[in-house]
Amino acid sequence: MAGEFGRLGAKIAIAARNESKLEKACVALQDKGIEVIAIPCDVSKENDCQNVIESVVKQYGKIDILVNNAGISMRAAFIATETSVLHKLMDINFWGTVYCTKYALPYLLKTKGSIVGIISVAGHIGLPGRTGYSASKFAVRGFLDTLRSEHSQNGLHVLVAAPGFTASNIRNTALTSNGTIQGETPRNESEMMSAETAASKIVKAVIKRKNSLVLTFLEGKFTVFLNKFFPSLVSKLAYNQMKKEPNSPFK
Repeated sequence: MAGEFGRLGAKIAIAARNESKLEKACVALQDKGIEVIAIPCDVSKENDCQNVIESVVKQYGKIDILVNNAGISMRAAFIATETSVLHKLMDINFWGTVYCTKYALPYLLKTKGSIVGIISVAGHIGLPGRTGYSASKFAVRGFLDTLRSEHSQNGLHVLVAAPGFTASNIRNTALTSNGTIQGETPRNESEMMSAETAASKIVKAVIKRKNSLVLTFLEGKFTVFLNKFFPSLVSKLAYNQMKKEPNSPFK
């Protein structure tokens, strides 16, 4: 998304915990002629999020678009999962979005800008084995939908984007029941929508100032639609789908 916005002429700020990967991403964007700054940040820490926003305003003078994209996943049955795992999911996925949005909001109101929350189809449908992940994404959707309503009269744009399964490292870094990293994806990443395709569609939705976006048809739009009318069926289908994964927690 940073590359796609940069290609269209935006000045970019990126933030992440891993400083070496952050620097590589920054250099890669600069090599494409994109103006970008990189700011180390752990979004689960409120002070880090405040520092990111203040650094961006100091560098560029304003903020037009905030993309809340940091996130981690999990893969374990709830009955076997330590509650600390769910706390970590909420700290990063939900509170990271809250903190960054809190400090960016005054500047976004000045520019009548956009807040983007990247959730997941798991933010519309409970996914077995992903209790903490689904809960955090439902929470982000509720938070941003409410924020949109609060500011419906003053020009703030809020987009909640829910990709279906998209090729990324989120499944590699997913947490197990005790908080260790899964290490490998249980799915064929080559069959999924690419991150570049997802980014292009999300950027277009920001430009059009859409309120919501659900990506991919079968595992995205159709499933969300079906859930409105046949939630019990969707729950069964979701369970059967997750049960088929290699080393699934459901036998």
